[in-house]
Amino acid sequence: MGDILIVDDERDIRELIADILKDDGYTTRLAANADECIAQLESELPSMMILDIWLKDSHMDGIDILKKVKRENPEVPIVIISGHGNIEIAVAAIKQGAYDFIEKPFNIDQLMVVIGRAMETARLRQENQQLKRQDGSVSEMIGSSANFKALKANLEKVTKSNGRVMLTGPAGSGKEAAARYIHAHSNRANAAFISVSSASIEPDRMEEVLFGRESNERGIEPGLLEQANGGVLFFDEVADMPLGTQSKILRVLVDQQFQRVGGASSVNVDIRVISSTSRNLEAEIEADNFRRELYHRLNVVPIAVPSLEDRREDVPELVRYFAEQFNKTQGLPLRELSEEAEALLQTMQWPGNVRQLRNVIERVLILGTDDGPIEVRELPNQEGSPDDDGRVVLSGALATLPLREARELFEREYLMTQINRFGGNISRTATFVGMERSALHRKLKSLGVVTSNKSGARVAEILDDPAEEV
Repeated sequence: MGDILIVDDERDIRELIADILKDDGYTTRLAANADECIAQLESELPSMMILDIWLKDSHMDGIDILKKVKRENPEVPIVIISGHGNIEIAVAAIKQGAYDFIEKPFNIDQLMVVIGRAMETARLRQENQQLKRQDGSVSEMIGSSANFKALKANLEKVTKSNGRVMLTGPAGSGKEAAARYIHAHSNRANAAFISVSSASIEPDRMEEVLFGRESNERGIEPGLLEQANGGVLFFDEVADMPLGTQSKILRVLVDQQFQRVGGASSVNVDIRVISSTSRNLEAEIEADNFRRELYHRLNVVPIAVPSLEDRREDVPELVRYFAEQFNKTQGLPLRELSEEAEALLQTMQWPGNVRQLRNVIERVLILGTDDGPIEVRELPNQEGSPDDDGRVVLSGALATLPLREARELFEREYLMTQINRFGGNISRTATFVGMERSALHRKLKSLGVVTSNKSGARVAEILDDPAEEV
């Protein structure tokens, strides 16, 4: 049921409590003084502690031990017992984080009730933390394009190490999903994943949120660093972190310890740090907005997360996944994409990347019908896409060109978009646009369009010198 450490300088009391707990299915360990207690804690952390305040022949009393344990392992519930109990001692113990206080001679039934409640509270707290780690943020990686496979291969390489990873890519591209994937497939998967949104925390509260605080009125309040102990701490958009906090985080990365705000004792932590940014940190360093030393500490393994534009092949797969998730979590209708809607989604501009695509699908499923495929008319209308009357609205630049130049520009952009949509696959592009493959090759050559490798994927681009061989 649970491992309980009993700390009391009276042998009869220790053994009596241990025998009672063993009868109820608990396992126990015993300590007669502070040194034995600390040794037991260092060998293996118990599920709970029963701690006497007065310990003979010890350099620390129960309150000192309580402070130490709550500082380093706040999740361990501690029940204080004492033969010299008074209200002041009880209040002091509770303020320092004790679960409850029981005065000797205690009633065995009362003690067992308190122990049961303390263990249940600890279990619920642990389950709550696990639920928070599984807060619906996707740790699955969805896609099959070449760029996506390259990303996933890089993530696989770092899952089993403790190296710090810097994820770069545009906003909404899935950097947090990549971080959660690393955590879920690492040897820290059963420990916490704590996400720190550097942009959403007020600069003057950043240190309190990260490091926690200590005060006589409220006792110990653990920060996010302590909550991440043993697991992963994810700094989302790390460039938004205040300069003053950057220097303190740098010290934590070097020493793996820190002090709470208002505290004097050091707190040791074992955390793996993953960070992300959509900004150019080298430029931020040159502008004196980011510490170079911190950059080098965080950027041990840089991994680029591609934009949705660089993985257009994955759009239909992502849409299916989002539709299934909305069906499970919100009861929204499970609908497929029509061929025309699929083509439009793969050729649209996505400045918000995967996050924007997810929002579009959610909106369509909420406002649309309960059955039938998703049609083009339900999707956001972009410049150059058909309106309700079937007309295409030309961009201002295209409308000012002579017909021959406008046609050439349209054909070039249209074919490049289709090639990129199909991941550089000329055969699939030819089938979709209704051309023979050889005819498509000739058309691309006349338009100065070539395909080349980019991050493991084939993409279409304009030839710098049209006279060169395609």
